[in-house]
Amino acid sequence: MSSKLEAIGIAKRYGDAVALEPTDLAVQAGEFLTLLGPSGSGKTTLLQMISGLVAPSAGRIEIDGRDVTHVEPGKRGIGMVFQSYALFPHMSVWDNVAYGLRMRRKSREEVRRAVDDALAMVRMTEYAKRFPKELSGGQQQRIALARCFAYRPSVILLDEPLGALDKKLREHMQSEIRRLHKELGATFVYVTHDQDEALTLSDRICLMNQARIEQVGTPADLYDRPATRFAAGFIGHSNLLEGALDDTRGARGEAILLAAGGRIPLPMNAMNASVASGAAGTRHTLLVRPEAPRLVEPERGFVDGTIADIVFFGSDTRVQLAMNDGSELTVRCERSLSPRIGEKVGLVWDPYRTTLLQA
Repeated sequence: MSSKLEAIGIAKRYGDAVALEPTDLAVQAGEFLTLLGPSGSGKTTLLQMISGLVAPSAGRIEIDGRDVTHVEPGKRGIGMVFQSYALFPHMSVWDNVAYGLRMRRKSREEVRRAVDDALAMVRMTEYAKRFPKELSGGQQQRIALARCFAYRPSVILLDEPLGALDKKLREHMQSEIRRLHKELGATFVYVTHDQDEALTLSDRICLMNQARIEQVGTPADLYDRPATRFAAGFIGHSNLLEGALDDTRGARGEAILLAAGGRIPLPMNAMNASVASGAAGTRHTLLVRPEAPRLVEPERGFVDGTIADIVFFGSDTRVQLAMNDGSELTVRCERSLSPRIGEKVGLVWDPYRTTLLQA
């Protein structure tokens, strides 16, 4: 399948400062791809080069196979939604949405039909005669989306559009953006530093770190099978257990990792080539998500420790354990369990629900 949007060797430098290392990225038609990463990771720089707002130092951008690297932003056939809504305060909602269409010299009837359709899509028809100052933050964001959607661009870039909203409104707008993506069928490229937002919205996530791509995959790929230690630590809550291979094998012939003061079995499908042939003492990092372990008697656990803290989260309870080697480990428990601070417990889990990373 040919790509809708492709960055080929795209890079950006400001003097000696590297904003983006040479990068390749392909986005399929109709896909919702999120650029995720901490501040300074290069995600916004990449988005701005795709939009044409920033000129690359190297490489090229293609849309539908056409090189648009040096095409001005307004002629790339893309739409953009910013964190700052950038609405004209002196214009009504209707006129704000119509502005881009009028600049494209659409007929009066085309403008009327497109604006009415866009406002209906974001469920803001009844607010058409109001001015931006009369709207809430969430309503203003909907108008910014409607203005972008009105001329039906095939590629839509969104730069942290929900960053200024409170948690409840953000969650509501996430659902709205996902719905609108499905209705439009356009290709969305979305920038955020919020891991939960990326997991909720995306078909695929492009995780960025230190001006380069760390990993690209589905939300499930990045959560269950992170490729690097950074990916493991950035997506979701992580227990990273540092340890070394033992010189003995488990009862079923599996390798054993000595970590957190215990003996942890490693399934064959979790071992990369270096683990399968690794010598005793080779160091590795094991990722164990908080939902994987269950509490058992200390002598039955792969590892054991003492409950140091218990935090109630509504749907579940988070238990913080102090392990025998001084490390800490978090476990997500059902509310039906009643652990107590100071209690000694063991932890077991399905070894196939863990991921082994090379230290």
